[in-house]
Amino acid sequence: MTDKALGQSGLAIPPLVLGGNVFGWTADRAASFAVLDRFVEGGGTMIDTADVYSAWVDGHKGGESESMIGEWLRASGARGRVLIATKVGMMSGGLRPDGVRAAAAASLDRLGVDTIDLYFAHKDDPDVPLDEMLGAFAELIDAGQVRAIGASNYTAERLAGALRVADAKGLPRFTAMQPELNLLDRDQYEGALQQLCVAENIGVVPYYSLASGYLSGKYRSTDDLSKSPRGYKAKSYMEGRGPAVLAVLDGIAAETGATLSQIALAWVAQQPGVTAPIASATTVTQLEELLGSMKLELRADQLAALSAA
Repeated sequence: MTDKALGQSGLAIPPLVLGGNVFGWTADRAASFAVLDRFVEGGGTMIDTADVYSAWVDGHKGGESESMIGEWLRASGARGRVLIATKVGMMSGGLRPDGVRAAAAASLDRLGVDTIDLYFAHKDDPDVPLDEMLGAFAELIDAGQVRAIGASNYTAERLAGALRVADAKGLPRFTAMQPELNLLDRDQYEGALQQLCVAENIGVVPYYSLASGYLSGKYRSTDDLSKSPRGYKAKSYMEGRGPAVLAVLDGIAAETGATLSQIALAWVAQQPGVTAPIASATTVTQLEELLGSMKLELRADQLAALSAA
């Protein structure tokens, strides 16, 4: 297992990013700390979170995940061994310059760090001129509060526009992209966005790499949907190509001895332009399985069979 350059960000990471959306939500303090400890022990380095995690939960206001990670960083002393990626843009303030500055300060405080290694615009904000938005990120980079910036949920057209503005005005470029990508949800990345990321050497770290857990194989019938708070998302996959994809995953699992989750993550990791998939875990047992994907290399025929399904 070797680290892979994340585009032109100056960062390099192993082929798995730990998703932090569950910390402070479905993973309490003890579970979060255990998962984070094991991730680092297992060779992982990048932890992905966002200021909006987990504002969707009753009684939460956002920032719960960052706060949990911050507590762990202080308790573990692991800051020098990990890279922290977080996001701005889905809370009030959007990507207005004052909103970006205020959100960055709040994230730094919750995380208890001096610098965010990778700061994403969580979603496009068409009401804010691109040069103003990038100018706010430039201020953060100049102040040493941010090392590199990325975009999440941007279309190819808007990402290309941001790159043009950055080049024309001497502003920092987005060097990483975070789209949705898994075996069953490919439209957001494949095509124009993928071609742009490859051409511009933008590192790609996709989210929902396991299709909300469906590709782990634990949701095979409607009776299984109650196994997790996220189970309701798996229902739509059961009515489409999901069963056919699970069948191919089952076949490759029999050939390789790998689990379905490991195979699904390896497929994402081996797509053109992708640096590493993002996946989350609420227990060390789940994480152990995810870590196994970092050593799995699928053959060309296996990749083709999965893509066709």
